[in-house]
Amino acid sequence: MEDLQTTQKPVSEETAGTPAPQQSGAYRVLARKYRPSTFNDLYGQEPMVQTLRNAFETGRIAQAWMLTGVRGVGKTTTARILARGLNYEIPGEIDRPTIELDRLGVHCQAIMEGRHVDVIEMDAASHTGINDIREITEAARYRPANARYKVYIIDEVHMLSNAAFNGLLKTLEEPPEHVKFIFATTEIRKVPVTVLSRCQRFDLRRIESSTLVRLLTEISQKEGIQISQEALALIARAGEGSARDSLSLLDQAMAHGPGRIEADEVRQMLGLADRARVIDLFEHVMRGDVASALDELKEQYNVGADPAIVLSDLADFTHLVTRLKVVPKAGDDASVTESERQRGQEFAQKLSMRVLSRAWQVLLKGVQEVQSAPKPLAAADMVLVRLCYASDLPDPEEALKLLKAGKLLGTSAAPSTPNGQGGGGPSASGPSAPVKLQAVAGGQAQAVGTPAPVMRTAPQEVERIAIRSWQEVADLAAKMRDIPMKVAIERTLRLVNFQPGRIEVQPTRDASPDIAGDLGRKLTEWTGRRWLVAVSREQGRPTLFEEKEANQRQLVSEAQSHPEVAALISAFPGAKVVDVKIHSPEEDELVPTELPPGTDSLDDNWDDEL
Repeated sequence: MEDLQTTQKPVSEETAGTPAPQQSGAYRVLARKYRPSTFNDLYGQEPMVQTLRNAFETGRIAQAWMLTGVRGVGKTTTARILARGLNYEIPGEIDRPTIELDRLGVHCQAIMEGRHVDVIEMDAASHTGINDIREITEAARYRPANARYKVYIIDEVHMLSNAAFNGLLKTLEEPPEHVKFIFATTEIRKVPVTVLSRCQRFDLRRIESSTLVRLLTEISQKEGIQISQEALALIARAGEGSARDSLSLLDQAMAHGPGRIEADEVRQMLGLADRARVIDLFEHVMRGDVASALDELKEQYNVGADPAIVLSDLADFTHLVTRLKVVPKAGDDASVTESERQRGQEFAQKLSMRVLSRAWQVLLKGVQEVQSAPKPLAAADMVLVRLCYASDLPDPEEALKLLKAGKLLGTSAAPSTPNGQGGGGPSASGPSAPVKLQAVAGGQAQAVGTPAPVMRTAPQEVERIAIRSWQEVADLAAKMRDIPMKVAIERTLRLVNFQPGRIEVQPTRDASPDIAGDLGRKLTEWTGRRWLVAVSREQGRPTLFEEKEANQRQLVSEAQSHPEVAALISAFPGAKVVDVKIHSPEEDELVPTELPPGTDSLDDNWDDEL
């Protein structure tokens, strides 16, 4: 254990706060320089701090803590601050655990620098075995050298082996009074429940963008850095809730360009597209203007934007517009720029929720396609084309109204296409006229100047079909080439009652849970009249397949009892009847009236076949 203490270094640098002492001649990155040293310096973790405050004031201090969260939210830093609070001591003034760490105590500096003899840090990623844990359990029996508690901080605890976890359980459940354990992990699900049940768990939350912007603003002022608020918002957004990542990006921005740091420099550094241009691209897509959308994407690609990031930003803006539509106060977030706020509110008033939801689904799938495509730009182009074509599709409610009004039943009109299609420039009233968004009652959006797409209806001959029996239902499914439905009707449904427009069935165990609803919808579509298929608890007749099998068995049985067939079977030992086919009058017409050349009689031909 002595070797472990002397070689142990700080595991990770998380969050930021009060500046630590500067080492002479060495530059310290912002994430280390402004690493918190007190609970008051922790950003975004107020619930955890309040719980610890109450526990320390009432003396209900746990024997072990489990800190979990994504990278960079402050797990290791919180563990060190907690170890400092447990061993806080000022001679003659304070001699008990506390979270009020306004002054440096006897052990504070050594603990925060990771070199205190009684605060042992271990990286479980490189010390995973039972022998490492055995050193801890053996050393835990001895009292601390000069502090109040011997504190063990085990980072990435989920990396321990099963044997190591099992070796830790007994000591963790009944530790000596002078020992405390603090665990940190990013994979809480990999920690055995037997360990979790012995710890007090704290889930460190992602830091909100507004909190990160405030933190970055304070540090920028302390460092004398001139940086725009839009640039800080971009850094906070790219940090994804991690203070350490955000400070690392701020460090990178400081080195990227001297003087005042603007948003354009940060976008170039991060490989992001211009947010204003992303909004322009969103507008082109919502108008169905394919040519302008593709040109805009190509221009952003030429200046260094990643197509996957462009689509991701487009999805983010779609999400923002959706939030502004349902929660107008969402625009007050510090990470939202003024341009995004103003134009996002305009789109939120014009676009319906269905249009935004459809765009979100297309983009969500499109980003994955672009990330895995061999040619990302081409894949992004196809995603934008798909979005433009989907932008002027009518909502289901609107399509139903047009259908009832008889405006979607024409078959000669060509379907509407987004603006920018080739083939002789489109006129203003043609099928490829630009889509204009106009607000209507209820916050919905209506496409003006573009005819709605044609809805294909069922063939006329199917609409005139009158189904009179259960067998005809299966025959209709076969005629419509819906083989899975035909098989389901014949093998998994027992008929209970059949009436025109209403069918009651009893599903078998092999039936799909939605078979009744699916059959009703398809019958309505195929026949042009409303059909209701209901599930009944009554015992139904055998399935069509079972009836067919029973009839076939009856035919075989009758054939076997026929005198001539019985004589044949007795003449040929081992022979049996395997199938019976009913000879129809139509098949008589297929019997040749003339014998093939070289054949004297039908008997000779029959002998040849045998």
